[in-house]
Amino acid sequence: MIRKFLMLAAACTIAMPAFADEIEIVDAYVRSSSPIAKSAAAFMDIRNTTDRDDRLVSASSDLAARVELHTHQVGPNGEMQMREVEGGFPIPAHGGHLLARGGDHVMMMGLGHPIHQGDLVRLTLVFEKAGTMVLDVPVDLERGQDMTQDDPVTHGEISHGGMTHGEITHGDPQLGKTESDM
Repeated sequence: MIRKFLMLAAACTIAMPAFADEIEIVDAYVRSSSPIAKSAAAFMDIRNTTDRDDRLVSASSDLAARVELHTHQVGPNGEMQMREVEGGFPIPAHGGHLLARGGDHVMMMGLGHPIHQGDLVRLTLVFEKAGTMVLDVPVDLERGQDMTQDDPVTHGEISHGGMTHGEITHGDPQLGKTESDM
């Protein structure tokens, strides 16, 4: 009970930087495909309450050797591929940007240790105008699939760096592999 309360408190009060009234992070969580995975992904709803457009330009975490902003796209053979998004994600004025499974996400590769249900992952987000926001994001390995039955990621293959059938690699053998069902 106390652990659930702490997770909820961390998710709700993630960070209180000077720009807390400009960028809001809602329903953030981290997920990996298995307890021994070498990578994990962070998902959240990023909301911009200002009159000016902003952009999430980068992310980092002391848990991972490398952190990138990623998306999924359909490859030349109809398979789903993960790729890094150069330039980041736009966060429109009085709008938002959803980081969700099967779509845009923060990819953490080369995890320093396994993550477990209820753990908190320190994640730093850097916005073009709003600056830096530090979050303690709860690990939720039990959350159900956010995607619809028609989503190609659910039923298709994901490839990255030449690997398919649910495995992805990120070009660095030290960073390891994980399965596509993050």
